[in-house]
Amino acid sequence: MTTYEPALEVAVQAQATLGEGPTWDAAKSRLIWIDILGSRVNTYDPSTGRRTVMATEQHVGAAKPRAGGGLVVNLRDGVGLYDDADSAAGFRWLHHEPVPGRRANDAAVAPDGSLWAGTMTYDETPGGGTLSRLTGDGEVTTVLDDVTVSNGTGWSPDGRLMYYIDSPTRRVDVFDVSADGQRVSNRRQLAMIEEGAGFPDGLTVDADGCVWVALWDGGAVRRYTPAGALDRTITLPTVRPTACAFGGPNLTDLYITTARVGLSDPHPMSGSLLVVPEAGKGLAQPAFAG
Repeated sequence: MTTYEPALEVAVQAQATLGEGPTWDAAKSRLIWIDILGSRVNTYDPSTGRRTVMATEQHVGAAKPRAGGGLVVNLRDGVGLYDDADSAAGFRWLHHEPVPGRRANDAAVAPDGSLWAGTMTYDETPGGGTLSRLTGDGEVTTVLDDVTVSNGTGWSPDGRLMYYIDSPTRRVDVFDVSADGQRVSNRRQLAMIEEGAGFPDGLTVDADGCVWVALWDGGAVRRYTPAGALDRTITLPTVRPTACAFGGPNLTDLYITTARVGLSDPHPMSGSLLVVPEAGKGLAQPAFAG
């Protein structure tokens, strides 16, 4: 296992309350990331430095590109669609299901173009969250219904495995994926985050099939092999990294979102979008089919 101090850079200096969900938008060559509690969808173009910020009417757990343009967003009261990735105009609900005390959290687009969207309660009630699969036409299937804090979700390069995090369990779990991509089974542990090392939050899978995990309250991002062995740790100056994703023209730069929420004396980088250039090689992410 290798621990190293990376050539860490601040891609976007920000004070996001709960930065999350970095996603490389290949069609526009830019990174999308959000501030959940700030109700903001941000974009960053590393080639020009251009940034945009779009306000959402509700807390937003995730924002992903759509195949036909625009965004799919996991909001407090359900999943919605924007026709324009830079404008709140043209919003409509794809699936509207308000539940008092519950909000959206992380989400990911599967190889078949479906959205796997997580929820949690604001007070983190055990079992109060879900993980659901949504197709482009709005068909919803509950995948897991006993989740506390639904977080990182990702697929192996061949699409046959799905990785998943329910943060309070401290585990990174792995499922087998059915041939049609619609169902998962045989849940088992890939890795356990030891006491004192923080809680697993967002994840991304690289081209080697390794799983990169941001550790909330752990000040680090870890890389696990497909066999579950820890083989790399990136230490960070800010204690609350939330998620990571590869981006850039060759998908070699690791972007890391961070949070300030709950910190009495946050590090100056807390809430910013960070980047580790040439950290590895990521996978191209599919756009939502809706």
